[in-house]
Amino acid sequence: MPISLLFIHLNKLNQNLIEPEELSSVFNLPGGEGDITLGKERMILLNIQAMASFRKELIENFGLDRARGLITRLGYAAGEKDAVLARELRPDASDADAFNIGPLLHQFETGVEVTEIKLEMSVAKGSFYAEYLWNNSFETKMYFDLYGISQDPVCWIQIGYASGYASAFMDKFIVFKEVECAGMGEKKCRIVGKPIEDWGSDNKHASYYKPEHFADQMLELQNQVDKLRLNVEPGYEISNIIGNSKKLQHVHKMLDHVAKSQVTILLSGETGVGKDLFARKIHDTSNRKKAPFVAVNCAAIPEELIESELFGVEKGAYTGAQKSRPGKFERAHGGTLFLDEVSELSEGAQAKLLRVLQNHEIERVGDTRSRRIDVRIVAATNSDLETSVKEESFRKDLFFRLNVYPVVIPALRDHKEDIPVLIDHFIKKSGIKYNKLVTGVEDDAMESMLNYSWPGNVREFENVIERGIILSENNSKIKLSSLVFSTFDGSIDRRKENSSMGSVKSNNNTAIELHEYAEKMLHKEGNFPGFEQLEAEILKTAMKNAKGNLSAAARSLDITRPQLAYRLKKLGIDPD
Repeated sequence: MPISLLFIHLNKLNQNLIEPEELSSVFNLPGGEGDITLGKERMILLNIQAMASFRKELIENFGLDRARGLITRLGYAAGEKDAVLARELRPDASDADAFNIGPLLHQFETGVEVTEIKLEMSVAKGSFYAEYLWNNSFETKMYFDLYGISQDPVCWIQIGYASGYASAFMDKFIVFKEVECAGMGEKKCRIVGKPIEDWGSDNKHASYYKPEHFADQMLELQNQVDKLRLNVEPGYEISNIIGNSKKLQHVHKMLDHVAKSQVTILLSGETGVGKDLFARKIHDTSNRKKAPFVAVNCAAIPEELIESELFGVEKGAYTGAQKSRPGKFERAHGGTLFLDEVSELSEGAQAKLLRVLQNHEIERVGDTRSRRIDVRIVAATNSDLETSVKEESFRKDLFFRLNVYPVVIPALRDHKEDIPVLIDHFIKKSGIKYNKLVTGVEDDAMESMLNYSWPGNVREFENVIERGIILSENNSKIKLSSLVFSTFDGSIDRRKENSSMGSVKSNNNTAIELHEYAEKMLHKEGNFPGFEQLEAEILKTAMKNAKGNLSAAARSLDITRPQLAYRLKKLGIDPD
């Protein structure tokens, strides 16, 4: 059998402690198909380098203490399981003889050589003292390969295992500590275990055995951050919504009509159009502007936490709810609650939100009483809620409650005439951020931006300008080569194809004539007009033929209306 050599090796190291037959009756390492089992538990063989990588990631993401706690509790759980197995292996043995199975199981499972120094215990009296040496600790090697010599003990899984095993065996909390560690440069690791109360004031290690509920802690920190923002962030300014186009002005007028009412508003529009800015405008032009404005991104909160985040939670409602906490609705009492990406709410959260809208009451998770709230709801979505209703992923009754006053925020491609003022705004904003003076954009860069479809809308626009400023020299204009656009829907190719200069569809003779005309104009031969004079004359003629209609004039020139408006402004020509 393939494990016989393991048992022989184990028996040589521990002549009088365990017989191979004891383990062979409960351990199975199949040669073909089947599970690896120890007792009634399924086991796995895990690569030590994989464990080292996981340990490193925990330390980097959660910090040394939290990572140590997680890893220690992993070992503790394993030790508890093996204590049950030890009793099954030697049900009639003395406490000490049965307990000695633990160090042998530890050695068998990890390859760490365990040597007993001292063991004094009585389950009946609840007394315990143990001292062991570990040689060839796998955790020492893992830590040393990652970080080198440590300032503190590093055998976290094993110390957890010893504590879990002893605690389950004694039916009381036993804490082992690593008083010497090879990871700190010692020859071997030495551990001492005794009841927590016997450690006296030196009991800080007990904290590693208390579960931490990171989700609740992160939500609490987010609440604190939100409160700080209310106190330190500058107030909303309508000037943050950039643009003078008719479509944006129409949105402003629609919102101005209902800002001071209590009606629920549903903002819809593509990602990046600025729905959050319009929601803040609604709040700051309403009668609730002195009360809190609380924003919730429904898509960013895990489904299992969305209800406690929105409606709050009572202490003891679930494992880890160690204290009562108000939700976003209570925090927004008297003010405005902005529910962004409302289509992402779970079915349960949708039902509770409907109840709030109907009764103006919320009920915390785990609570038995309702709380009256006064909140104005502004919801937003970048998906078609009517389609979601048809697909039964969004409640019809909730849709009608939210869709009292729908407002559609236009995509940037539908109001490109605002691009020049957006450029000025974001150049100033990013210029301050990067301490760089950029005087504008070059003509071909402007033309390229006017032709681009902007699938990411104003958010993408700001990113493009920011990258352009980073790549530009101080006291210069942003060049086309400094702009980086997305390739969604092939817009870049079409932008090049639709260049305002166009492709001359003409025969060879016409092409030669145009080339000769260009040469004479460049060399100022005869009375040929300059480039700007020629361009101005073409634009004026187009406007005259179109009787002042910008859109018609643009079509005759095979350019867009925003491009024409930009060229007229640049040349100082009044469109009227």
